[in-house]
Amino acid sequence: MNDVLNRLAELLEQRKTADPASSYVAKLYAKGMDSILKKIGEEATETVIAAKGGNKEEIVYETADLWFHTLIMLSHAGLKPQDILDELARREGLSGITEKESRVK
Repeated sequence: MNDVLNRLAELLEQRKTADPASSYVAKLYAKGMDSILKKIGEEATETVIAAKGGNKEEIVYETADLWFHTLIMLSHAGLKPQDILDELARREGLSGITEKESRVK
């Protein structure tokens, strides 16, 4: 999984300098974070609807779209998939309740 995420992250970085007229990702970057976040919201909603419908193929397809657009957001923010994987690793073995309480200020 890590290899796929890393390759995709590299490609998304390359798209930052691509022509928005020829690259969907470059067009999203050019529109800015608000447009990227709007797309994530749309994809999240479609993922929820797919999960509610129970069709596994649709769930996979919509989740892939959600992850893809989330990776674009991370890249735009200067983050990499490894940053998220590191956080998940940090949380591994922690109770969700305990982890959440550690973030409350």
